[in-house]
Amino acid sequence: MTKKLWFQIGIGISLALIIIRLFIEVKDIFSPLVVIGQTIFLPLLLGGVLFYLTKPALKFFESKKVPKWTSILAIFIVLGLIVWLFTAMISPMITKQINALAQDAPELMQGFEDMVDFIVDQKKHLPLFVEQPIDNLTSRVNDMAQGFGTWMIGIIQSFLRGVFLLVLVPFFLLYLLKDHEKFAPFVASFFRGERKTWIRKTLVDIDITLRSYIQGQLIVSFAVGVMLLIGYLIIGLEYALLLATFGLMMNVIPFIGPFISVIPALIIGFIQEPEKAIYVAIIMLVAQQIESNLISPNVMGKVLDIHPLTIITIILAAGNIAGFWGIILAVPTYAVIKVIMKNVYARGSEIKEAANATVEEE
Repeated sequence: MTKKLWFQIGIGISLALIIIRLFIEVKDIFSPLVVIGQTIFLPLLLGGVLFYLTKPALKFFESKKVPKWTSILAIFIVLGLIVWLFTAMISPMITKQINALAQDAPELMQGFEDMVDFIVDQKKHLPLFVEQPIDNLTSRVNDMAQGFGTWMIGIIQSFLRGVFLLVLVPFFLLYLLKDHEKFAPFVASFFRGERKTWIRKTLVDIDITLRSYIQGQLIVSFAVGVMLLIGYLIIGLEYALLLATFGLMMNVIPFIGPFISVIPALIIGFIQEPEKAIYVAIIMLVAQQIESNLISPNVMGKVLDIHPLTIITIILAAGNIAGFWGIILAVPTYAVIKVIMKNVYARGSEIKEAANATVEEE
């Protein structure tokens, strides 16, 4: 019985559950490690993103026989110029719009409440199954209005904490650019023979998947943000730059991000002038059609090869489990796991074919 697959799987699941239970029981022992992990998580994540964005430039310099340290210095200079341009030109405008939004927040919330009250007044003209969602929406709006000040304070505190952690990003980026080629050989050095070759191939496939996803997703998000900004400026939407920047950041989340990003723009457009909400919806629809039919196929292709329904399910599940960071990291994590499983399956097929060939020879 011990050789049965179902028995081995059952034992494996049981051991995994026992290990998880024991880990929960002694979690206080690992609390320093958790604190360290939480501290370096954001800088390491941003450093990794910048690494994949700047890796093509590093490869270009290497192809021109430029010394590595000179290449890294040039990359840092370019990044510094980009940060300086953003700080000098775009950041003041975004800050101004954030301050204006904070000052107008009570008025906007009142306008939002009036809009919801108008919808509630029309309940008698709507189907019965719509009444409960409307009541829930009204309750949520009231909660948002009452907790707006606390929400703003939390956002400011998170921003200041994030700025402090960003100081570590250049250090992570420096060592990733300098030593990234040593990682795969280091991991593969623990193995021998064909297994070592398989490990190297799997790591290369993971690197290609992450590089393609990060570079492609950020290029697509930037393009969508520019299109939204142009559209919002054309219709004269207030806080156009801030809303377009929010749309750019939310578009990093596949499929669900665009729907999240359009909600604040729809609300502000409706409060400003009701017909502008329609214009905002049209702008988002046009931007998403251009992105999905022209930009994404040419920039990302089918690098992930994941069905849209699978992506939506993964994002929703990860959001419930790990919150915002779960939503951001769900798709690339799933893509990496899929690459690993694909290579495991391919390796198993090779071993099986080899074994069959040996049996036939005998």
